[in-house]
Amino acid sequence: MASKKTGLQGSESQAKTLILLALWDLGGAKTEVKKSDLTKRVTRTKEKVGDYQSIFEDLQQTGAIAVATKNRVANISLTDQGLQILHEGLKSHDFEFDGHQVGSRVANALVKWIRQIDSLAIPQATPETKANQSAKGANIAFYDEFKSVVLEVYDKLNYEYNFNNLVPIYRIRRAIGDRVSRTQFNDWLLETQADDTLQLQGGTVEDNARDKIEDSITTQLNGLRCYAKRLKA
Repeated sequence: MASKKTGLQGSESQAKTLILLALWDLGGAKTEVKKSDLTKRVTRTKEKVGDYQSIFEDLQQTGAIAVATKNRVANISLTDQGLQILHEGLKSHDFEFDGHQVGSRVANALVKWIRQIDSLAIPQATPETKANQSAKGANIAFYDEFKSVVLEVYDKLNYEYNFNNLVPIYRIRRAIGDRVSRTQFNDWLLETQADDTLQLQGGTVEDNARDKIEDSITTQLNGLRCYAKRLKA
């Protein structure tokens, strides 16, 4: 699904995976790569360099990439966490090519990844690591992970506060916190409705508090959505 907020030809999740794949292919796991070289590699026809800026910022925020500026030149390297995110991203059902032509560089990078996957030292998430990430509230990089977290939060809130299957969206947003940006939360929550995981319903919050309304979701077509109802078990 094309991004609604940028000129990207595919989804933001796909763009993140393609950036990490290109960075790895350029040797970013071992040395720094010029951001300009990486951007040239991933930018496709009808896309602009600026379309990827927010993607780079999200990847840096999640710890997938490290950015260093030397003599006004931005250089990027792939972190161990970024390598793990790339590995998970390529396996994710959310990653697929759209109707646009796939360039030979992307195809060759995928072939290279497949050939080397058995020898790559990809950090594995041990039970201890997962527990630490859960306690710290690790940042969410992909839609599949977001959906899993949202459903977990939904079930917990619904059980603890007896919401009768209509959980306030502002509660879900606040429970997830800064693990994902506000814009990404909005986009991905709307996507859960598009794939019939959640139904977002109107109404208003219990006390009409402005901050709670702002932490709900407003859509152009349906207006304010304050509650989420789970559709899939």
